[in-house]
Amino acid sequence: MSAVRIVIVGASGRMGRMLVRAVSEAAGAELAGATERAGSPFIGRDAGELAGIETLGVRIVDDIALCADADLLIDFTAPAATLAYAAFVAARGMGMVIGTTGFDAAQLQQLHETLADSPVVMAANYSVGVTLALNLIEKAAAVLDESYDAEIFEAHHRHKVDAPSGTALAMGKSLAAGRGVALDDVAVLSREGITGARKAGTIGFSVARGGSIVGEHKAMFIAEEERIEINHIASDRMVFARGAVRAAIWLTAQSAGIYDMKDVLGLND
Repeated sequence: MSAVRIVIVGASGRMGRMLVRAVSEAAGAELAGATERAGSPFIGRDAGELAGIETLGVRIVDDIALCADADLLIDFTAPAATLAYAAFVAARGMGMVIGTTGFDAAQLQQLHETLADSPVVMAANYSVGVTLALNLIEKAAAVLDESYDAEIFEAHHRHKVDAPSGTALAMGKSLAAGRGVALDDVAVLSREGITGARKAGTIGFSVARGGSIVGEHKAMFIAEEERIEINHIASDRMVFARGAVRAAIWLTAQSAGIYDMKDVLGLND
């Protein structure tokens, strides 16, 4: 089986550089292209050298059309950019691994429509550990009823622009699914002032931002007599990059559809 040829967009960013490294380390993967926004000072640089590894012979470009000779694109950028890359992918019959978060409902619908005939993995978090935690949260929520108050906490670095994080929302969706309800109907995303007593069955969210925190997530089930916590702490962003490349290699054998990391790990079988 030939190596999957992967394009990394946003290749000069923190996550982009790690994705370049992860592709270079992975058996069965090859870097086919790397892009950055127009005007970036990194245009023309070798993607491998910029990522702190050996020269890969792949120069960073500002035109995605120059990266058409590829099987798949990995995108951890921003919603508007992701929609543009999705159109490029769909027009060329490529696959796409999406780690972007913060889509609104209209953007998400547009994304799904654009990629309707493409193989796609889309996940809020590509960590194997987080994927297992989501699975555990859903199972726990199916057992721990509304007498257990549900809370989700997350913390990230000061540069993160969306809140709650995509992973925190994914935890909330897993928890809600375990209880057979829709997250939108039970989520409490903020509290301020005289809020009154907690309403039974709600799922509360709290957020911290600061420093260089890579990512911390916690789901809590709190009763009068006990508290159950399912935690995940990431100490290095490479865990997300390696998971995304793992998903990319897996995706090459799949038909059109929107998959997630549970599919990649066989947890939805």
